[in-house]
Amino acid sequence: MKRRVKTYTISAVAELYDIHPQTLRLYEREGLLAPSRSIGNTRLYEDSDLERLEIILSLTRDLGVNLAGVEIILNMREKMDSMQREFERFFEYLKSHAGEFSQQVQSFNQTDALIPISRYRRVHYSEVVSEGDE
Repeated sequence: MKRRVKTYTISAVAELYDIHPQTLRLYEREGLLAPSRSIGNTRLYEDSDLERLEIILSLTRDLGVNLAGVEIILNMREKMDSMQREFERFFEYLKSHAGEFSQQVQSFNQTDALIPISRYRRVHYSEVVSEGDE
């Protein structure tokens, strides 16, 4: 059974958030909101649209951010969310393949290195500083 998504009309949203319907139309024109449309072309706002509207209103009302700033902030939030999801996928990949990586590390030999490690002497930072002071 397909679950129906709860939707709200522009007048209901305007009343709920105490804003003029023209403000919602402006946000749509500016690309900040993208409500779906009914067959009769009526704007239908879903819960995700309302969450986004709450962020917009918080930025404009509470923080005094203009619409250009709101657009930048919303785009940055979307990019951050995307990066977070990508990081989580990568981390899951690493966890699921950890056994393979540990086997490769155990089989790694110093002679396999591109630069032989034994040629270089480790120098402590304090030695370099004290030699330069002389």
